Amino acid sequence: MIKIAICDDEERAISQHEKIAKDCLQVCSIGYEITTYTQSRNLLYDVTDDGFFYDLILLDIEMPGISGVEIPQQIKDFLPNVKIIFITSHTEYAIDAFELSIFRYVLKNNLQVKLAAAITDAARLIELEAGQEYTIQTANRMEKIPYKDIFYIQRGGKNANIVSSSGTSKVRKSLQQVFDELNTPEFIYIDRGYIVNIIQIMKISDSMVILKNGEQLPISRSHLQEVKRQINQFWGAHI
Repeated sequence: MIKIAICDDEERAISQHEKIAKDCLQVCSIGYEITTYTQSRNLLYDVTDDGFFYDLILLDIEMPGISGVEIPQQIKDFLPNVKIIFITSHTEYAIDAFELSIFRYVLKNNLQVKLAAAITDAARLIELEAGQEYTIQTANRMEKIPYKDIFYIQRGGKNANIVSSSGTSKVRKSLQQVFDELNTPEFIYIDRGYIVNIIQIMKISDSMVILKNGEQLPISRSHLQEVKRQINQFWGAHI
């Protein structure tokens, strides 16, 4: 079940976006729950004050009061993994969308096709991220870390250090052992000492991987082309 919020100050637009969302998700046989907002401040209050959870938010940029551009900045700490689709008629917001880590930027012309494709892609990614967990079990403890929360795994002597949104967890295994246990294409080597979650990569710049948590990790020269190939292959297969 994917939880979706639609926020637009025009009720006609909300109805249109809701119909597009329902139609494309039904075709994909993906369950959903949709909540609509005509005022951006109500969406913001529900998330920040009342703890409402959403997997996906369809957000109009040009709204009175709190603009769509402000919403992602203010909910980031409450919904760190939420996917946001910006809907607008103004192309100058494209740079803002990139800087705010927006999942997709959709112009209002040809909305039927573009929004349906964006929602379908977001829903597939949300489903991909859900459910899988890495389990650390010793004589004294058991810890489960959702794949989607893992940023990277780093070699640390005889340990592998798993860095996730919850902190760093150590497991007394080699990096290769952890990689084999993960056994999923979103985790790739960028260096002999690092495995990175493709889903957490924002961009590659100057042989560095920049992650959603702001950390930057070096890609070894020997891995650079293969890393780019694997990233393109992953998103080509899943989006």
